[in-house]
Amino acid sequence: MTNLKKKTVSGLKWSAIERIATQGIQLVVMLILGRMLGPEAFGLIGMLVIFIAIAQIFVDSGFGNALIRKQDRDEKDFSTVFYCNIAVSVTCYLLIYFGAPYVSDFYNEPELTSLLRVLGINIIINAISLVQRTKLTINMDFKRLTKASLISVFISTLVAFSFAFCGFGVWALIAQRLSSVFSNAILIQILVPWRPKERFSKSSFDELFGFSSKLLLTSLIDTIYKNIYQIIIGKLFSSAQVGFFTQAKTLSNTPAMTMTSIIQRVTYPMLSQMQNDTEKLDAAYLLTLRLSAAVIFPLMGAFAVVSGPFINLVLGNEWIDIKRIIIILCFGYMLHPIHAINLNLLQVKGRSDLFLNLEVMKKLITTIILFITVPIGIEAICFGIMTQSYISVFINTYYTSKLSNISTLKQFKNIFPIWLLVVILFCIIHVFNITYQNNDYYTLVLSLLSFILCYFLVVYYFYKDIYNSFYNALF
Repeated sequence: MTNLKKKTVSGLKWSAIERIATQGIQLVVMLILGRMLGPEAFGLIGMLVIFIAIAQIFVDSGFGNALIRKQDRDEKDFSTVFYCNIAVSVTCYLLIYFGAPYVSDFYNEPELTSLLRVLGINIIINAISLVQRTKLTINMDFKRLTKASLISVFISTLVAFSFAFCGFGVWALIAQRLSSVFSNAILIQILVPWRPKERFSKSSFDELFGFSSKLLLTSLIDTIYKNIYQIIIGKLFSSAQVGFFTQAKTLSNTPAMTMTSIIQRVTYPMLSQMQNDTEKLDAAYLLTLRLSAAVIFPLMGAFAVVSGPFINLVLGNEWIDIKRIIIILCFGYMLHPIHAINLNLLQVKGRSDLFLNLEVMKKLITTIILFITVPIGIEAICFGIMTQSYISVFINTYYTSKLSNISTLKQFKNIFPIWLLVVILFCIIHVFNITYQNNDYYTLVLSLLSFILCYFLVVYYFYKDIYNSFYNALF
């Protein structure tokens, strides 16, 4: 167990460095490009991301998680997954290449045909290094993943700025994504030199796909619904409106997704190794839930409270319409880590069937909310996203409580005080900012410092157990 603890601590450290650094750099780059290129360029990319995301789901097909969970994995399993990844990626790219004109006609944007065909190359490049990344994750060796990610981010940043300064417009965003995936694949191959040593095995495929098929369907449904908003907005509104929504979604989603990714990537292999010890698994699960809430809830609340002056200072008046959207989405996305940790437990327990059933149930709710909110407007759609997120928490925690000794009530008792504190602090500081409007720079700094200081003091004096848990985990 000591070795697992060391691996977990090291994994968390390097995963945090990799996620925070890469996402932070990409966020800064996106903000600069947003000011240079304007909403329409981001709107065009926003119309295409769903097609790339869906293709990527098919390429992975849940095999990565299946390999991580399997205790007696061997070279035959890795080779089989590699061949599947390559075959599916080529098939997906051909479908995208020949289907691009239809996508262009759907949105009535002629430029999308060439954009999608070039962007789709990412699918094949990414498939080449999927097995190597899975091997590193299994070994919780996030140090080498961090090196590859950071170098590829710096390369893609230079490429994107070069294209933008030369006046290539939206192609700067395409070049950024392509150069990032290509350089990362090369670096992973250098750091983890691997080639398939076995032939394709049907028995291995059947075993892995028996578990991963449910994850494939789940991820497919989830990805479609995560990106369906861009399709609907792109069809009913202008490309600039898609750009507003895409930028607001990215800004509000990035902090939650970054922190969740750090936690999820490390805790899934860790919990998988504890799957036969129920007591330790439940304790680790509850601690992960508490610490995630203690970090991510205030992070999202702080960003919501400074979103107004932040947009004015960084993006300018051209993007002013996204301030309210960001606040709404922040309070929806702050629950993302709770969803992810709950669903991790289902996978560890081998209940990919229940994982799928839950996603179908939640997406039916999302569909109903979507039909109600779309005719009202983009802000109503964002309120719908937030509502769906809170409903999903109740559904997820109910089913995970059936697979552990941690009841739904116990889970909520551990995260509700933190959520309530963040909401109260946001309301107080937000009302103060509206009442006493000041220079954007001073408003941003004072609001952020006030939020952080108040949160820290309240947690330290009134939620000592949360403070001690976080302090012990950190140091």
